Amino acid sequence: MIDMINTYDHEDAELLAAAAAKVVPVLAELIGRARDAGAPVIYVNDNFGAWRSHHGELVETALTHPHADLVEPIRPDDASLFVVKTRHSIFHDTPLSYLLWQLGVGTVVLTGQVTEQCVLYSALDAHIRHFDVTVPRDAVAAIHPRLGFAALEMMERNMGARIVDASDVDFRGTRRPLAEE
Repeated sequence: MIDMINTYDHEDAELLAAAAAKVVPVLAELIGRARDAGAPVIYVNDNFGAWRSHHGELVETALTHPHADLVEPIRPDDASLFVVKTRHSIFHDTPLSYLLWQLGVGTVVLTGQVTEQCVLYSALDAHIRHFDVTVPRDAVAAIHPRLGFAALEMMERNMGARIVDASDVDFRGTRRPLAEE
């Protein structure tokens, strides 16, 4: 889940919030299915420039802003993992690759926002790290729809990403056996 814990207090926020409103119900259902399947649910999020904050603070801050209705249905539960990112990609300067390796994850299902930036760059970084990539087209939000569609096409064509509907995501194949299993 990329950047969905958001205050929507930035340039293009209203465009993004409108797009996010369409995907939040899909994300809530997808998160429930992932949890039911025992797949790890990992939130990777900007920290709003608050480098001393932790994920609980980020969630609480987002819930005090006008678009809290976009955060509440998908807020992390106690079993969710949370990684703070520094830039657009979920992998750049984060421990995510190591975490995924530790969890035995072979396929990442990328959801969230912004399709034409953070999701696209994260898909590329996942691809070059030899993860299989699935992106549910109805579980990502774009600021600019035309660029979002182009980004999905690039992920599919250039990175071999599976672009599917959220209802077609099967979490059973996302993990590979761990050495100790």
